Amino acid sequence: MMLSFVSLLSFALLFIHGGSTQPPFACDSSNPETKNYLFCQTELPITQRARDLVSRLTLDEKISQLVNSAPAIPRLGIPAYEWWSEALHGVSNVGPGVRFDGTIKAATSFPQVILTAASFDPYQWYRIGQAIGREARAMYNAGEANGMTFWAPIINIFRDPRWGRGQETPGEDPFVVGKYAVSYVRGVQGDTFQGGKLHGHLQASACCKHFTAYDLDNWKGTNRFLFDARVTVQDLADTYQPPFEKCVRDGRASGVMCAYNRVNGVPSCADSSLLFKTVRGEWDFKGYVTSDCDAVAIIHNDQGYAKAPEDAVVDVLKAGMDLNCGSYLQNYTKSAVLQKKLPESQVDRALHNLYAVRMRLGLFNGNPVPNPFGNIGADQICSPEHQILALEAARNGIVLLKNDAKLLPLPKSTMSLAVIGPNANSPQTLIGNYAGPPCKSVTPLQALESYVKNTVYHPGCDTVSCSTGAIDKAVDIAKRADYVVLIMGLDQTEEREALDRVDLFLPGRQQELIVSVAKAAKRPVVLVLLSGGPIDISFAKDDPRIGGIFWAGYPGEGGGNALAEVIFGDHNPGGRLPVTWYPQDFTKVPMTDMRMRPESSLDYPGRTYRFYKGDTVFEFGYGLSYSKYSYSFTRVSQNNLYLNHSSSLHTKETSDSVRYMLVSEVGAEICDERKITVHVGVKNNGELAGKHPVLLYVRHGNHGNGRPKKQLIGFRSVILSGGEMGEIQFEVNPCEHLSRANEYGLMVMEEGRHFLVVGDDKHPITIII
Repeated sequence: MMLSFVSLLSFALLFIHGGSTQPPFACDSSNPETKNYLFCQTELPITQRARDLVSRLTLDEKISQLVNSAPAIPRLGIPAYEWWSEALHGVSNVGPGVRFDGTIKAATSFPQVILTAASFDPYQWYRIGQAIGREARAMYNAGEANGMTFWAPIINIFRDPRWGRGQETPGEDPFVVGKYAVSYVRGVQGDTFQGGKLHGHLQASACCKHFTAYDLDNWKGTNRFLFDARVTVQDLADTYQPPFEKCVRDGRASGVMCAYNRVNGVPSCADSSLLFKTVRGEWDFKGYVTSDCDAVAIIHNDQGYAKAPEDAVVDVLKAGMDLNCGSYLQNYTKSAVLQKKLPESQVDRALHNLYAVRMRLGLFNGNPVPNPFGNIGADQICSPEHQILALEAARNGIVLLKNDAKLLPLPKSTMSLAVIGPNANSPQTLIGNYAGPPCKSVTPLQALESYVKNTVYHPGCDTVSCSTGAIDKAVDIAKRADYVVLIMGLDQTEEREALDRVDLFLPGRQQELIVSVAKAAKRPVVLVLLSGGPIDISFAKDDPRIGGIFWAGYPGEGGGNALAEVIFGDHNPGGRLPVTWYPQDFTKVPMTDMRMRPESSLDYPGRTYRFYKGDTVFEFGYGLSYSKYSYSFTRVSQNNLYLNHSSSLHTKETSDSVRYMLVSEVGAEICDERKITVHVGVKNNGELAGKHPVLLYVRHGNHGNGRPKKQLIGFRSVILSGGEMGEIQFEVNPCEHLSRANEYGLMVMEEGRHFLVVGDDKHPITIII
């Protein structure tokens, strides 16, 4: 199948690339005046250069630069700049910063993030970020983009299965989301996978969003603009904040976006405790903070938090925000200064951060061609390497949920195939939202037709909403085929930004169509679900006439081919669910309830695999393969962990009489000294080779009192041939991996037994204080 795929790539490149136009830049060495500008002298520190530039601006010029569409300042040779560009899973034209109406017509469209996360492969996440960053820089170098600040990744927790934007996230687990954030950001910005090699220059700028506790868009009359997320300090500490801390501290992201919603009464963009104290202070953030679009306006106009427009401007700039996506700061900053509500120094502070990022992007270093990243050409966009990576990411993310009687993979000798469902032949569904035009498009139907010549297709439903359908015709087709593949699920009409779901069932008559076709088919059918969020398909899970089930997310431009390869056994599936699949009964829980931990007295079940007490359709981390894998702990460097190294350390007791110490008092040096090396043996007990993610959890010996049921602390992939054994190694930092947040939001290490868990095997670790 790869020969035809590569030939498609070559064909696509013929019309994607044309000529190129050099982008605008400041500090043109051919202009003698630039020699007098300190901000053009590249040997000086960027902070000094940025301060010099800002000192030369008039108040009106300064204010003009506080919004996403920053105009040119001709007298200083500074070109216009557009801050708002998007690159969630490929360079996109959703924002005004990138367009595809010139010589470049497309960009590589990787799987929607939720499916990419299902691979549990940080290096693949890094490679995707790297490819996106290179294509982004190539767009700019070719004059097809007006900026290089890309507002991705989205690293909010997929807290509630109804959230329309859950598809854009790496899932429900803070540890996974944090790992994804670091990998993606390092890739986009031009760092190495291990980090630490950037040295100031940015390939492109990544932005961690939406800070913080944002995971509701529009549910039963509650919208994100007015929502006040009531969050405990405990949940902030161990769920909502860790991905952002990782993104800033370890990923060294150069941008952060503050969210629309309020957190405990205070708008995120006006919360100095969040922006100044936490992000810049505790996490040592060195980039710029932007609002979500029109988030400043709603602080006065909708939330009523600020009494006057000028007060909203004062609130956000004093809190530490630098850039307004929208026009509010352009309209009201000058009057705030003239009314003496806002010192001009606050405007200067914001501009120092903004110009520092533009300088790190090389936009004030003269002609960009000889500078770092200046030679990245348009041939990088939709390159064969990037398109193969998109295919690989889709393959590795697809999750096999059911395979009764080894129905799958289907035999390649299949004589006739019926493909049924509204998502079978929809290229738009494959790419999800926040996507640009893909390099190529092969639907699942087209890919399946390349395996079975005698393939008959019927959509079964008019649309994904399936309000009307032709079930009888689909049944007739199914009766005559050797095998049937149903490609069902959701699309952007059912879940997206500004649209949360109200239930977890398949839309309209989809279930009726599936059951009717399954009854009529000669053999058990294969069900493929395209969706971002979980779906309650208990009926299909329990129906023996539905022999195989796949979840394929929104798999991007390579998704059609990847799906066909998996169905017919050219790829052994290894993806695992990055979210819990809840039953419909979960929808009794209000989406507005931000609590993670269960409260049995209030019949509140909690959220995510870490805390949820209730039935599931499929658990977090679930995923089958055409092989079976087994695990065992082969070697653990220490079983007892002593923390009583100093009499000066204070121990306390929890309300259930468990002794503990604060992680902050143990100290980084002791944490490093006490690291545990864990070796896990893995065996492929099947006949097919496969790539398999191994997930390592920790479980506290003491249950309850706000402790997670279990917590993922490591994951690595291993590639094994049939019958082959391998060994992988994890490093467990006790202060990071064996600690938990207490009710005061402080990370603590508790005395007693903890268990490392992989598969069905567990290994005890005892903490001694």
